[in-house]
Amino acid sequence: MSILVYTENWDGKFKKLSCEIVSFAAAIAKKMNSSVTALSIGHVSDDELNMLGNYGATKVLNVQDDRFESLDNKALADAVAKAAQAESAKLVIFAHNNEGKAIAPRVSIKLNAGMVSGVTGLPVNFEPFTVKKKVFTGKAFANIVINTDVKVITFAQNSFEVVETDNNVNILVFDPQITDNEFVTKVLDTHKATGKVLLTDAEIVISGGRGMKGPGNWGGLEELAGILGAGLACSRPVSDEGWRSHEEHVGQTGKIIAPNVYIAFGISGAIQHLGGVSSSKFIVAVNKDPEAPIFEVADFGIVGDAFKVIPQLIEAAKELRATN
Repeated sequence: MSILVYTENWDGKFKKLSCEIVSFAAAIAKKMNSSVTALSIGHVSDDELNMLGNYGATKVLNVQDDRFESLDNKALADAVAKAAQAESAKLVIFAHNNEGKAIAPRVSIKLNAGMVSGVTGLPVNFEPFTVKKKVFTGKAFANIVINTDVKVITFAQNSFEVVETDNNVNILVFDPQITDNEFVTKVLDTHKATGKVLLTDAEIVISGGRGMKGPGNWGGLEELAGILGAGLACSRPVSDEGWRSHEEHVGQTGKIIAPNVYIAFGISGAIQHLGGVSSSKFIVAVNKDPEAPIFEVADFGIVGDAFKVIPQLIEAAKELRATN
């Protein structure tokens, strides 16, 4: 089973997420006695492309076409589908992020492929091809069989360890021959967030809920996030009240995130909130209510007043930073 991985880049650089899905694909390829081809769309240096070989890719298809800078999902899906056909790929893997979730369904239709989103580990079985994903907002797992010849999956972040290998990679220029008519999105202006860690990229996320009692009480969380290099988030009630920006809202109706560490202060743990953070590698909860639902999913919990715990964590973080 040949495998194609769509490796998204950010300003010409691959992040941990791309390395993770290549490692994941390489582990499948090893079990299937196959190989991994990575598809890169955009202007990426040879050093970055060669780096994909360190995680298991044996071939990289490099598409450098300025038209793709519009991030047109239709055109991107066409390019991925044509790369899959050119490589006779039987499995196409995307990251389970905004771009992957937008492109993967289109590719599955173009390839007449069965699709499963949010896969959380290596296939449970290969005959039939069976994958595992979280259901019921992370409270259970489901094993799903894909019966089609070609298969498409999106892979949940932080579900597989990044594994480095010694591997020579062959970099090839690939022209998917997409016509201008297929680019329907026009970018008129671009504004990029600066000066803070993006939630979707953050390895650590500090989050506050209604237990923070008001918009004027976020100073401690901001300081802690600054020390740890963390992203700053909030629950929906907080953003609805106008205490924090909707850009910081995480949950099923906000941003879906999967950091290594998610630290929640004063968040009870409603199902809708947990649905957006359940893929975090470790969840730490701070709440004065020992019966708060978030403690049921937390890896570590502190029963206590957030306003007493936060200063202590700030001091501990400062000491830790001073020793590193």
